[in-house]
Amino acid sequence: MMKELRQTLCALLQIDEEVAKLLQLKAQLGGDEGKHQFVLKTAKGTRDYNPKQMAIREKVFSTIVSCFKRHGAETIDTPVFELKETLTGKYGEDSKLIYDLKDQGGELLSLRYDLTVPFARYLAMNKITNIKRYHIAKVYRRDNPAMTRGRYREFYQCDFDIAGQYDAMIPDAECLKIVYEILSELDLGDFRIKVNDRRILDGMFAVCGVPDEKFRTICSTVDKLDKMPWEEVRREMVEEKGLSEQAADQIGEYVSMQGGMDLAERLLQDQKLSQSKLACAGLADIKQLFSYLQLFQVTDKVVFDLSLARGLDYYTGIIYEAVLTQAGVAAACGEAQNGAGGEESVSVGSVAGGGRYDGLVGMFDPKGRKVPCVGVSIGIERIFSIMEQKAEASAEKIRTTQVQVMVASAQKNLLEERLKLITELWSAGIKAEVMYKKNPKLLSQLQHCEEAGIPLVAILGEQELKDGVVKLRVVASREEDYACLKNMMEKTRARAHTHTHTHWQSDPENQSLYSSSRSFDIYLK
Repeated sequence: MMKELRQTLCALLQIDEEVAKLLQLKAQLGGDEGKHQFVLKTAKGTRDYNPKQMAIREKVFSTIVSCFKRHGAETIDTPVFELKETLTGKYGEDSKLIYDLKDQGGELLSLRYDLTVPFARYLAMNKITNIKRYHIAKVYRRDNPAMTRGRYREFYQCDFDIAGQYDAMIPDAECLKIVYEILSELDLGDFRIKVNDRRILDGMFAVCGVPDEKFRTICSTVDKLDKMPWEEVRREMVEEKGLSEQAADQIGEYVSMQGGMDLAERLLQDQKLSQSKLACAGLADIKQLFSYLQLFQVTDKVVFDLSLARGLDYYTGIIYEAVLTQAGVAAACGEAQNGAGGEESVSVGSVAGGGRYDGLVGMFDPKGRKVPCVGVSIGIERIFSIMEQKAEASAEKIRTTQVQVMVASAQKNLLEERLKLITELWSAGIKAEVMYKKNPKLLSQLQHCEEAGIPLVAILGEQELKDGVVKLRVVASREEDYACLKNMMEKTRARAHTHTHTHWQSDPENQSLYSSSRSFDIYLK
């Protein structure tokens, strides 16, 4: 028995020695430890976008840019990082979310947090006092991401700003009109645009007994009312920020108020609030704003809401925020909610926000010269979340390319002819494609058109080449006809810039285009 145990023990020791040798050899060779440790994923708070998602993004960007241009804006661009001191002290409590970079050669840099502060720096640096500009670019926030709600660490902002000395509330009203137009055109569902004024908030804080040094920090707490119930906001004011219970309760009475021009008029008569010159100035501007909004025909979506605070430090006057109503989101994405296999549906917060920041440019100017500014930022990522879910709910197929014509062949050995024809199409400005095979099957070429949504096929065959024509086939209806090769390109060039569709038709004035007399409509959408 002991002999068997000794033999077993020796065998185990020998195995351990061999394993140790193998581990040592593996360590010398480097092994594949790195391979197992490497995780193939995007960084936290970021994402990739596939072709379908990019097609949706391009459509949204196109809608927004068209609106900005319709209102007379020009565009600029600024670096993705700024000097750290440029961004410091501009965002209040949100400054902790700024991405700081390591010293890369004598400069302390930070990734831009938004597009507004770089815009103010740009105005001061170039001594610009009047401009209406838009800027679409990525910004970065070291935030706690909530991907399902469109909250990321890297995301696009679409900003529209008006800088210059103008009569009160006219530029402000246009910014709200722009938000109204964009959200209406994108068809995201019902929405509301909340409006308030920082001067009304500051006056309200003063008459409620908030110490001057606590205005901004209490403002940041009030800004959480769209995410937290009043009880939690009150607790933060009292327990964490040292505000008296009496002051907090008085603030609670005011921030529960909503209305329109009538509310502004009523508050101007309020016994407490009317004691503040600052609040009265803000209320007078709110009244003026609503009179312009009536002319712009947008008051059905705008509400004067005293709970709106917006936490950024640089706002000095009118502030606003657009939110989608829960009913609107459900209506826009209802089919997706019912058919998403139990997945959590998209839930979004505000989709646009902005306001007046008359003192920001002066913070950068050596002589402190101020340039009044007002602007709005579109929350593009949250809008994408809604649009993507709408697309999933819809049966409509999303095209990821804009190819108008597929150049195909019906027989073998026609690669050169296909390449010659597609060269002509490209030269004429037509978006065209050809399969990268010498002798592709006609069926596979037609199937590709159906899958990619290409509306038209130009088919070459030996007989067609002899006759000097090309067969044109509408993929959707399978209607076919022939076009004369000699005149086809002239007709194509003449119609290359048609936005929605191109007509290929035979008529008494152009009998050479077709061998038949039938009309032939090709929709190139």
